Amino acid sequence: YVSTGETITLEVQGYNTYFSTGENIAWLKLDSASSICATNIEVIDDVQLKITYQIPNKLPLVIENAPVTLVVNNTKQGYAIYPDALSIKNNGNFDSTNTANWICDNQVVTQNDAFDYPFRNVLMETIRNLYFHVPFWFGMIILFLVSVVYSILYLINPHSKHYDIKAVSFVEVGLLFGFLGIITGGIWAQYTWGKFWSFDIKQNMSAIALMIYMAYFVLRSSFDDEEQKARLSAIFNIFAFACLIPLLFVIPRLYDSLHPGNGGNPGFGGEDLDNTMRMIFYPAVIGWTLLGVWIATIITRLQKVRQWWIDNLD
Repeated sequence: YVSTGETITLEVQGYNTYFSTGENIAWLKLDSASSICATNIEVIDDVQLKITYQIPNKLPLVIENAPVTLVVNNTKQGYAIYPDALSIKNNGNFDSTNTANWICDNQVVTQNDAFDYPFRNVLMETIRNLYFHVPFWFGMIILFLVSVVYSILYLINPHSKHYDIKAVSFVEVGLLFGFLGIITGGIWAQYTWGKFWSFDIKQNMSAIALMIYMAYFVLRSSFDDEEQKARLSAIFNIFAFACLIPLLFVIPRLYDSLHPGNGGNPGFGGEDLDNTMRMIFYPAVIGWTLLGVWIATIITRLQKVRQWWIDNLD
């Protein structure tokens, strides 16, 4: 904590940064309209800076403690973000009209065209897991959606067994992708949050969603009659996907969460996903999803061969 009216010097530790090349500009960001420019920036080496700020005597917000984000821009490499770098404690003088001292006109954000991994505080090199963890979840949702379509087609055409076979195949691969997403997320959490499983709201809801789909196979194994099994599992599949949406995208946003994308923490904002990473991330989503579709197609063919063999033996 620092108090209003103080002069502070921040020692900044970078990662994959080159502070000694190009010009460095830094500011403390209170909100979208209020920020403080640095009064002095001393370059120690490529990964270390000393930045001095003069905190104004009053805050422009009626708030006791104001968290601020540190933004460091290098004119050659690009920018680095330090969320909640420090908290400014108001000395008791509130002035919501005091904006003159909280305007920094020197906020230049340089876009880095070179293919470098951007510096991300806390995440550091583990940000590479983005190409695995997130695409698994994207692929899972798409595979589950395809399975729902086949379940609906089966309910419309109950005599077409291949719709039921395809629905089951896509659920199997989707559930596999879900488990891979949980595992890669846990490994990521171990390095960034300190625990493999911290009972975060996103983790809990994801686990519940996967358990619902595990119940899909429990339901199928409970019936001997093939037609009854296919009909009830198709209905349950639609129900499971309807539960998936609020569990993954609605409920976690209602609570504070360590996971990006929840509790006001953006998941794909400019401060979280660099443009150079998007060049790999979106193809990774497409690639992993197509791999899942290919695996589901192979499983479908195997199940059709098995069904043909059973029918011919009978």
